[in-house]
Amino acid sequence: MARGGVNKAVVQIARTAILARGEHPSIDAVRIEMGNTGSKTTIHRYLKELEEVDSRRGAPQEQLGDELAELVARLAQRLQEQAQEPIDRARAHYEQLQATLQEQLDQAQQTQTRLQQQLEIQGNALSQETANLESTRSMLQTEQTRNAALNQACSDFELRLKDRDEQIRSLEDKHLHAREALEHYRSAVKEQREQDQRRHEGQVQQIQMELRQAQQSALVRQDEITQLHRDNERVLSESRALGKELNQSNDQQHKLSNLNGQLSSQLTQLENERTLLQERLRVALEDSEGLQQAQSKAQEASTALILRALKAEAALESLKAQKDDTPEQTAD
Repeated sequence: MARGGVNKAVVQIARTAILARGEHPSIDAVRIEMGNTGSKTTIHRYLKELEEVDSRRGAPQEQLGDELAELVARLAQRLQEQAQEPIDRARAHYEQLQATLQEQLDQAQQTQTRLQQQLEIQGNALSQETANLESTRSMLQTEQTRNAALNQACSDFELRLKDRDEQIRSLEDKHLHAREALEHYRSAVKEQREQDQRRHEGQVQQIQMELRQAQQSALVRQDEITQLHRDNERVLSESRALGKELNQSNDQQHKLSNLNGQLSSQLTQLENERTLLQERLRVALEDSEGLQQAQSKAQEASTALILRALKAEAALESLKAQKDDTPEQTAD
């Protein structure tokens, strides 16, 4: 261990230790023995003084050996004490440092355990949120599929309504043709009344044939109107079912309003379309009622035609009776 300052006693101890090892006590050897301290000039001066003292004393070799052994033992003990002191300090520092590091390690382990628990909690929460997200996506896809089915059902319903409109227009055309035929028939009856009595019987037969055809047409129209009523009732039931499905869809979309805002607008559009379809259905029902009234009028007209035909037959019978009576009176 390096020390500041060099005295004669220290140089003497170093010189004695070198001599005890059987080496030459040079300036460099003494300086290394003292821990590389002191100037060479001072060490040279002390060595020279010690050599002069030894030369003046002329001490026997045995006495010099004992003194050297004693000096070396004291020097060794002193060096050992000086070397043990920094070792003890280093050991205490190491133990203190080890305790500090162990405490930091324990804190780090506790922190790691706490962070691991937090990580597990966050992982479980993330898994739950992921499951919720997947469930929400599945519900959204289900709702989109249901809305697509509702749109398709509305489209089919609209097509059916178009077909119903076509049927209604066809029935109106048939009714118009029937009315025209009835007017033509009336004109023909009026003209046939003005014709010769000899053709009256044939005209009555023709009237009866046309009357039967008119009755058959009326029965056919009655069947068509009955079928139309059945179709209208089925359309009404389908419309009610669609209304219930739309209400259920509205309830489900209210729960998913935060995830799919567009579904609300689509359902609103479907409601508008359903209202439009209901309005068209109402118009179709009104048209059907009009057709029923027209049918009633046609039946009344048919009844009137039958009465008129019966009257014509009675008139014909009366004419025949008059013809039969005329020859008898001539013979008288």
